[in-house]
Amino acid sequence: MADHQVLAGAHVVLPTGTVENGRVIVDGDRIAGSAPENAPVLDLTGHWLVPGFVDMHNHGGGGASFTSGTVDEVLKGVHTHRLHGTTTVVASFVTGEMDFLTQRAGLLSELAEQGEIAGLHFEGPFISPCRKGAHDETLLRDPDPAEVRKLIDAARGRAKMVTLATELPGGLDSVRLLAEHGVIAAIGHTDATYEQTQAAIDAGATVATHLYNAMPALGHRAPGPIAALLEDERITVELINDGTHLHPAALELAFHHAGPERVAFITDAMDAAGFGDGRYMLGPLAVEVKDSVARLVEGGSIAGSTLTLDRAFQRAATVDGLPVEAVVQAISANPARLLGVYDRVGSLEPGKDADIVVLDAEFALKGVMRKGEWIVDPTADTTA
Repeated sequence: MADHQVLAGAHVVLPTGTVENGRVIVDGDRIAGSAPENAPVLDLTGHWLVPGFVDMHNHGGGGASFTSGTVDEVLKGVHTHRLHGTTTVVASFVTGEMDFLTQRAGLLSELAEQGEIAGLHFEGPFISPCRKGAHDETLLRDPDPAEVRKLIDAARGRAKMVTLATELPGGLDSVRLLAEHGVIAAIGHTDATYEQTQAAIDAGATVATHLYNAMPALGHRAPGPIAALLEDERITVELINDGTHLHPAALELAFHHAGPERVAFITDAMDAAGFGDGRYMLGPLAVEVKDSVARLVEGGSIAGSTLTLDRAFQRAATVDGLPVEAVVQAISANPARLLGVYDRVGSLEPGKDADIVVLDAEFALKGVMRKGEWIVDPTADTTA
């Protein structure tokens, strides 16, 4: 009985809908279907219980970079995002030298094996110099399948996603290679046409890296990649819902055309997430963060975000007016499915990890549980 906790009285968001005055039973590190009669009960009346957030595109936080930080720094970044409800996180790299990226992949694959991160994402170097964003153009290269294979081999089975400009030489063959190895091929930082994007989807691409950003705008004569990515049911579109990367109308357009089952909220966070304004490095490039917006010192391009997923959730449910169930799909269930971990996380169902986020009536974060342990205690007095 000591291992049981009953979280009661809340609006509980399940895959089948929201249960009013519901309860979630925790047994050790898992969600259970029942509890002993005298199990302790935590009254969360007026709150929301949702599954822990799953971030499939995240470069760091808490002052730490997943691309270049030490193991302790990476763990600090992971913990920073856990404090904001992200109980499952993929470590994303920015463009670097191939030898450096393979070395980093080997190092961080150990953290994936230990369960600290959910895997690795290579955003670059196989992207378009026309849409490089905050990537060092001198390090970019065409997506040679042999080099793509080198990266995923270095990750020792922990590579989850590679972002590619699939219109470049070797792009379609690289997509096919990734699909064969069970790694997500994501279309991003691309200058592709509508037709080239369709060809990449047919080759096996399944994700749009931060839709709208770092790709040609939607045009009425040349619709470009955005139209192809939104209309195809095989594609899940990443969205950075921080109020800077996307106009609310662009987010609404994506939800209208893709539907909540094909959207994944991401942070694309860099070191400054959960840390503050100042000067940072994103790979080899200097970044200035001012008023929580990250931009390259040279050129002024947006350089990732300082977003945390609790803020993305609150914005989606209030400013954007999305149904809470749709937000949960986009922030937990859909990325968990894409990453192949939905059997363990992404919903509040018996047998899954007890990864739970508590939100108040205004959708502000009040509690975070990961594997049955409170990381943020919902009973703590934060006004003191």
